[in-house]
Amino acid sequence: MVDPALREIWQHRAIYVAVAAGLILLRLLPVNTTPGRLPGPDLLLCLTLAWVQRRPDYLPAGLVAAVILAEDLFMLRPPGLWAALTVLGAEFLRSRAALTRELSFLMEWLLIAAVMVVLFLAGRLAHAVMFLPQIGFGYATAQVLASILAYPLVVGLSRVALGVHKPGMGEVDARGRRF
Repeated sequence: MVDPALREIWQHRAIYVAVAAGLILLRLLPVNTTPGRLPGPDLLLCLTLAWVQRRPDYLPAGLVAAVILAEDLFMLRPPGLWAALTVLGAEFLRSRAALTRELSFLMEWLLIAAVMVVLFLAGRLAHAVMFLPQIGFGYATAQVLASILAYPLVVGLSRVALGVHKPGMGEVDARGRRF
């Protein structure tokens, strides 16, 4: 018999991988090939940060690294750079999960926005140091702003459709430890 708590963790990990694969596939589809559009949000980053903020036990660092590395490879970005930055941001949030659990949603949103801006600037700096080509600053800034604005929607959909919620005060993880 499988422990229900452990089964729930593995189910949510599989859901995360499936949703990530779907988001990557949607970004690869040639929906509109005319240039000049505003960029869409980075929904995979929003999903990752939302899940790590709400249920850090669902997403281990290795799974986040593997999924974002796969996205790097599919999107033809420098392999591992965005994955490393995303893991650093996720681990920053994971290390503060106990402190931020009781924050209001507005404060959580501001924290996530700050993490997204820092990841954006760190990625730009890494590209500049390595003399890699970059997309325009305005275009990248618009994507970060779109991601920040999309975060509440991702959190709402994760809560309603996928059952990812902040743990309650007395709730324990699969190993019996308090969150």
